[in-house]
Amino acid sequence: MNDIFSSNDEYIPVEISNIGYADHLGLEGFLILKSIEGKEFPINAFSGEVAKHILRFREGDKNTIPTIYNLVEEIAVMQDLLLMEVRIYMSGSVLRANLYFRGRKDTLILRNYRASDAIALASYYDVPIKVRKNLFEDELQTTE
Repeated sequence: MNDIFSSNDEYIPVEISNIGYADHLGLEGFLILKSIEGKEFPINAFSGEVAKHILRFREGDKNTIPTIYNLVEEIAVMQDLLLMEVRIYMSGSVLRANLYFRGRKDTLILRNYRASDAIALASYYDVPIKVRKNLFEDELQTTE
C-alpha cells in the first residue's frame, strides 16, 4: 500500500525560524520557514492574530485554543483522526495548504486551506510542515 506520508520529492521539510508582525500595531503577521539546507521562505500578509497564536503554540501555551482550531480538534477526536503533516503550495497567486490526517482505517486530506491557519495547526500539534520545492526556487510574492 502506498503511504501518502512517505517521502515526497516535491516537498521540502521546513521549520519556523522566525515569526512576528510586519507592522507596529501587530495587525499583519510575518514568518520565515527555513529548510534543513538553510533556504528561507518568507510568508506575510496574514492576520496578526494568527501570528500571535503560532507564537503561543510554539512557546508551549496550548491551553487556550481559538474556536476554529478547537473545532478541528473536536472533529479529530470524535473521528479518531491525527494530523500528520501540513503541505504548503501556491494556488494562483496565494499560498494554500493541505492538511493530512490519519485515522484508524483511512487517511483524510483537507485541501486548499489558508497557509497561515495550517501552519498554526501544525504548531499546535507539533507536526511537520512541508513546502513545495518550487517555491524555494521561484521568487514569488508570498501572500494569502
